[in-house]
Amino acid sequence: MIDFRYHLVSIVAIFLALAVGIVMGTTLLQNPAIQMAKETTDGLIKNNSELRAEKDDLARRQAGNDSFVKDMTPVLALIAGGLSGQRVLLVDTPGSTGALREAQQQVLDQSGATVGQRVTISDKFLALDSEGVLDGLATQLKPADLTYTAGASVYDKVAQLLAATLTTADPTQAGTANAETAAVLAAFEKGGFISVEGDVDKRATLAVMFAPDKPFEGERAETQAGALVSLAAGLDTGSKGALIAGSTTAVAPGGVITELRDSGDISQRVSSIDTLDMPAGRVVSVYALREQIAGRAGQYGIGTGVTDFQPPVPSPTPVPTSSGS
Repeated sequence: MIDFRYHLVSIVAIFLALAVGIVMGTTLLQNPAIQMAKETTDGLIKNNSELRAEKDDLARRQAGNDSFVKDMTPVLALIAGGLSGQRVLLVDTPGSTGALREAQQQVLDQSGATVGQRVTISDKFLALDSEGVLDGLATQLKPADLTYTAGASVYDKVAQLLAATLTTADPTQAGTANAETAAVLAAFEKGGFISVEGDVDKRATLAVMFAPDKPFEGERAETQAGALVSLAAGLDTGSKGALIAGSTTAVAPGGVITELRDSGDISQRVSSIDTLDMPAGRVVSVYALREQIAGRAGQYGIGTGVTDFQPPVPSPTPVPTSSGS
């Protein structure tokens, strides 16, 4: 028979073997594991430092580029006098940035355009419970010589009415008032749908709408963005051209520029720029408006759905020089 002492020795031997195995295992694996972890950490630190240096370099390059473009904008060939004789209507939308509009207005002034009027669209304009009132205003205030497009939505009608009031494609009528201007604008202002500033009785030949910085959210996001696109389309039809301008945030889902670029037919008529926060983008806006005057449109910038960063720029006319002979 096997006595108790044999069992005890066997059990002690088993636990001793386990302890020796654990000690040997951790001793053998400890150094390679630590070394591998150290090498991985060192590699990540190096990569992070390289990426940070690259980011800082790109930031300095962009800052230098922006500074150069900003300083040179007044003397660029297609800026100086590029929009001479044109009157531009500015349209602020809910959530658009005043600083971007002011920077854009400065470039428009440098291009020779006259910026004499500004319309601000209110949040109420885009509210669901406002559609009935807007439809009523569009019906009551419609001039006899204005015919709404068949199947036009509420916002399509309002866009046509405001376009007929504020803009014209006829150069001989630029700067003159529409006979219905006072009544139409007074009604929309009284309703809290818009506010106006400047020489609104002097019709513009071009329109620039500033997109909200943040995209619309919720169930009505597409409807709200679509309402502003409809307004831009109406202004385009009633003038020599329209442009929606903003930053890349307006190219996100629910953004007005996204809605325009997804609109199909309207995107073939109304231009957009998603780099208004860059000096180069504000220069491109002048090129885009010149293109609108010529009857063409494009989607410009760096976001989804762009045609290119800027429209094709015509080569400057060579200046004759004397040969000296």
